[in-house]
Formats: sequence, structure tokens, C-alpha cells
Amino acid sequence: MTGDISLVLLILGVAIVLFASERLRVDVVAIMVLLALLFTGILETEEAFSGFSSPAVITVWAIYVVSAGLTQTGVADFIGQRILRVAGSNEQRLVAVIMVTVGVMSAFMNNIGATAVLLPAVVTIGRRTRIPVSKLLIPLAFGSLLGGVTTLIGTPPNLLVSAALADAGLKPFSLFDYTPMGLIIMISAIIYMTLVGRHLLPDRANVDTEDLVGEYQVREYLTELKVLPNSPLLGKTVAESDLGQVYDLTVVGLIRQGEVRLGLLSDWPIMAGDLLLTRGPVQRLLDSYSQIGVAIEPYVKLSDLALTSPEATVAEVVISQKADFVGKTLREIEFRTHYGLTVLAIWRQEAAVHGRLDTVPLKLGDTLLVHGARERIEALPRDEAFLLLGSVPLEQRRLQKAPIAVAIFLLMIGLVATGVLHISAAAVTAMMLLIITGAIRMDEAYQSIEWQSVFLIAGMLPMGVAMDKTGTAQFLADLIVSSAGGFGPQGVMIGLFILTTIITEFMSNAAAAVLVAPIAINAAQALGVDPRAFVMGVGMAASNSFLFPIGHQASVLVYGPGNYRFFDYTKVGLPLTLLIWLLMIIFLPIFWPLWGG
Repeated sequence: MTGDISLVLLILGVAIVLFASERLRVDVVAIMVLLALLFTGILETEEAFSGFSSPAVITVWAIYVVSAGLTQTGVADFIGQRILRVAGSNEQRLVAVIMVTVGVMSAFMNNIGATAVLLPAVVTIGRRTRIPVSKLLIPLAFGSLLGGVTTLIGTPPNLLVSAALADAGLKPFSLFDYTPMGLIIMISAIIYMTLVGRHLLPDRANVDTEDLVGEYQVREYLTELKVLPNSPLLGKTVAESDLGQVYDLTVVGLIRQGEVRLGLLSDWPIMAGDLLLTRGPVQRLLDSYSQIGVAIEPYVKLSDLALTSPEATVAEVVISQKADFVGKTLREIEFRTHYGLTVLAIWRQEAAVHGRLDTVPLKLGDTLLVHGARERIEALPRDEAFLLLGSVPLEQRRLQKAPIAVAIFLLMIGLVATGVLHISAAAVTAMMLLIITGAIRMDEAYQSIEWQSVFLIAGMLPMGVAMDKTGTAQFLADLIVSSAGGFGPQGVMIGLFILTTIITEFMSNAAAAVLVAPIAINAAQALGVDPRAFVMGVGMAASNSFLFPIGHQASVLVYGPGNYRFFDYTKVGLPLTLLIWLLMIIFLPIFWPLWGG
């Protein structure tokens, strides 16, 4: 092994560890990889930054904007809601319809965008039909991943492995080359989920609005404080009382002479005899209640319904992939001031977050239990950082622009399918037409791009260049061939599928595709077979993120709303993964003969 190969493998190994540990953002790790390859002299400057000019990267961010155009004009909502209406209240049929709907949408828009569009509607349907949402949301996330593998533009790995073929001097895939194999996988997976998989999903009862406080374990942190005649709080407003800054107490309501006031009460003066409905650490309250001149009323008096009135209510919202404050705290983003709502609890993965909520860094998929004025809550979906659960989104879409958006989208598909334009040129053209026609504003276009994914891909693409330039890809390909070559080309294919599936569970599926595609091409060439079957298999395996919730953002997004546990995904995802491997082993060589031209 030459020194350059050892160095590339070292950089790659450190990157994988950093990806898996999640100590740094994935885009930061990718740029570190780029710089490491540059500073060690493995790549020249032009090679190191070649990812930013790659047609694959351009296509990815342009497709994000096109997807947002379909969402902003209501096209995505209309399709999702209309198709879901045919499902009725039968669980088996509902699972199938959800997966078909999100799968069709994901074939032409990004996976997590399709999941986010349908998530509130699926939660609403689950609660109305009394079918546990835990039976519906994993099928929603899985369906989006399955739909993505049916077209070239359905998911970034498909684009990236196709670009790897072009870089190797081979013919890249066209728009619908993935469709025959992708449809077999998608249809088979839907049959599996409706007949077998749904029985492996947890059966956790839905939570009605009036039960939300208890479900989030908030009751033990809600307390009634009676303001005494000698209290130093008298005459001060809630904001001036420093109950939040000094005593870590959040006032969510006030009862005065039997009249209940809920919501944001910053400007309300405090009077003797007032009952303040507060949220905060019990021990902190016990240590300081005498200082603020209040008497602690038994917290058991505060029922769930005390937080609900004609003016105010509680609701659940999920932090979406569009949130630009992920990693920041509620205090840093001034949530209460900006949105006029109080966060009563945060549900993350398997449990409610305890302690001071305003100091907890927020994550994608966190579910917030918020309390405040009904109009404030109903306005939340207009901010794409949040997905409001339990009701159909009330966003104001540009419905009059929907026909224009559909026409532009179909034009893009036609230009790519007929070969008139490369997919990158067609996607950018469609993006600009959507902006020019007013279907989406330029600021919305910038916001719709998942820049983390863009920089991740642009930063990792040079690793593929380095692996090819230094012979690392050939070295790893020879290693796989020597290990699995005795089982023939299909044995090597299986090895590549397994390798890609494992990698994609612990790092981005785009990064997995970039890393394994050159190895697959070299392995195929070493065996003297057509690389396209191997490469397509790698692209599909990179989207085969069904084993753990951390494997894909779509799975993260449904984690909290579905009240899932970590290994709920594994129970239903492992048989699905094995099924997909089997289907690829059988059908890929049929559609892409190993000894084809």
C-alpha cells in the first residue's frame, strides 16, 4: 500500500468516526475532508474545490428549489391530501396509500420535503380514525425513501453515482433508468409493510389534545403560586418580575378573581391574590418561593384543561429541516418573544427533556408542546421551521400559481427525458422560471435549499477524486473482489450492497454513494463486467436507510411525533433491508446485464 493510499484511508477513517459520533455537523466534517486532501498535497486546488462546480451538486440545490415551488403553490399539499382521502379508516389500506402517495411525491421532490408535507395530515388522519400514528409514520418515512430510488432526481445518491459513471468515462443514467428496479423495490416494500411490517410496528395510543400535558410529563412542573399581600412582586408586570431570568419560572397564565388569562402576559401588572400559573423546576421554586412572596398551591389542582380556553390552547409542533435555529436554544432565538408562545415541554426521541428548557439546544425532529393564543398557534405553519401536528396546515399558498408550477415541472421532466438538456441545466431552468413567474420568491428559494446537504456533497466529492487519483478505489475494489470474488460477480454485488448499507446508517447517504461508487466501478472492471449494475445497486443501497432512525432525516422527522423507540426502526427495517438486497440480487442483472455493453 503506497503512502498516498494510506493517507486517504486515514482521512476517510477519521471522517467516518466524526460522522458517526455527531460531534460536528456533517457539512463541517466534509469541508474538513476537503481541506485535509488539499493541505496534504493529495489534490490540487482545482480538484479540491471541484465539488462546488459539479453538475450533481447544482442539480441537488436546484431540485430543492423546484420542490419548494411545488409546495409554495399548494401542488404538493393538494396531491397529498386528495390521495390520502381515498384511504378511509382501514389501517392496511391507509399504510399502503400513505406509502404510495409519499413515494410518488419523492420520485420528483426531495425525500424529507415530501415527508414534511404529509406529516401533519397523516397525524390528523391517525387521530381522527383512532389508528395509532405509530403505525403510520414509519411507513411515511420509509415510503419517501423508497420513492426516491425510482428516478434519477428522486434522491442525491442516484445523481451522485450517475456522476461517478460520467467521471469514469462511462454513460451516465438517464431520468427513468432507475424506474424499473425502483418500482419493483417500492411495490414489494409496500406489500411487505401492509402484510407484515405494520404488525412489527409499536401500537402506542394516540394522544388527544386534553391529554397532552400529562403525556409530556409536564404536570409535575406546573404550579399555582398565590401572590401574598407583602410580595415584592406587587405592582410589577410579569416581565419586570424577573421570575424567568432570576427564578427560572415561566408564567403561562394568571387567575384573578376567578377569571383565567392564558398566554403571553408580559405587560400584566401583578396584584395581591393573583394565582400565577407557572412552569419551572420544583426544587428551585421550593428554595426561593419565600423570597418572592408567594404561597405554593397544590399543583394537583392544575388540570390539563386549565391550559385550554376559547382564546388559548396547547399544541404540538415539530422542528423541521427548514429550521435555521437547529443547535440553538429557545433563549437564543427568543422563542417566546418572537412567536408569542410558551414552550411547556420538549419531546426528544424516547422521552421528554427535563431541566431548563431554554438552555437545551434544539434538534431536527424535536417535538415542542407549546401553549398560547389559538391564532398564534394556527400561524405557526406559515413559518416552515415548524410542522403543526394534529390539524391540517393553514399555510397561505399561492394557489393561483399552481398551474404554472405544474407546467414548469412537466417541462423540466420533458427536457430531461428527451435528452434536450442535461438534468442540471433543466433543473436550473425550471428553478428560474418558477422565480420569474412568481411561484416562489428568491428569498424563499434560498431558504428552501438545504445548504448543509449541498456543502456535504461538495465537500465529499473530492474524496472520490482522491480515491481514484491515488488508486485507493482500486485497492479497496481489489480487496472486495479477492474476498467475495469466489462467489462470482453477484457475490461482489452483495458485498457492495452490505458495505453501502452499513456506511449509510452512520453517515450521509450522499457521502456513502460518493465513497462506494468508485469502488464499485473498479470492482466491476476488475471482474470484466458492466459497472452500471454495481453502481445502480450502490445508489439504491445508499438510500436503504431503514435500520436506525439516524440513517436519514425523514426518519428523524417522524421519531418524536410517532413516539418511537430507537429499535422500533430495526424491528421493521431489518427484514425490509434483507428483502431489498434479495430483489437487487435477482433483478438488477436482468435490467442491467453484467456482461452488457
